Amino acid sequence: MTETSAKPGRAAETVARHIEKLILEGALRPEEYLLAERELASRLNVSRPTLRDALKLLEERGLILAERGRGTRVAALGAAAISDPLIALLAQSPEVDDDYLEFRDVVESQAAALAATRANEIDRRMIAGCLAAIEAAHAKADAAEEAEADAALHLAIYEASHNLVLLQIMRALSGILRSDVIQNRGRMFTIPAIRELLRDQHRAIAEAILARDPQAARDAAHEHLSYIRRASREIRESEAKLGQSLRRVSGGGLQAPRGS
Repeated sequence: MTETSAKPGRAAETVARHIEKLILEGALRPEEYLLAERELASRLNVSRPTLRDALKLLEERGLILAERGRGTRVAALGAAAISDPLIALLAQSPEVDDDYLEFRDVVESQAAALAATRANEIDRRMIAGCLAAIEAAHAKADAAEEAEADAALHLAIYEASHNLVLLQIMRALSGILRSDVIQNRGRMFTIPAIRELLRDQHRAIAEAILARDPQAARDAAHEHLSYIRRASREIRESEAKLGQSLRRVSGGGLQAPRGS
């Protein structure tokens, strides 16, 4: 963009709106730092005073945070929404995991279909790269790296859907509500047979999107989320039964020693 002879306030607003658009589109992500002021002004082709005014506007709107000695970063957008007491209560309820995965099934199945229809070449390269990362982590049997590659693929699919509301809502929900889900997914990646199945499911989703086949992408995403939901439920039930058995043996930690 280029700074014109417009009034300083108007030029600053133009710069602010440009950065807002990048945040909304997901090009600038929550918690990411912006370039240093001098370089940022150069990239935007505006004066540093105009840039400072624009950043001040964005800070007042709660979109960025200026940190002394560290720079300026995008705010943790959605944090206010997910700090709501109701959301916190949901996050503390194990049974909500299943509801969250059901919600993801509905949303991601449609997102995959949209991605198959709307993805451009940049999106397609990103998805192909995520799939390659999954394959590489799988070959190394690195469960943590494979789980991270899994999350990156799902985010790339949201982005490729080119539905900004869907993208931002899923980003906002991806913290507190899915913490237990991530733990379960981490456990899944430690089991070879499940790792093979998850790798194949991710491959099916990505390949359907790359083939521009929305129905196949929708079906593959639904199959994947349905399986994750069943497996997570089984893990929770198994751990609950183990906990019951351990409590019976120990008296829940409240039983006096026998013979005392």
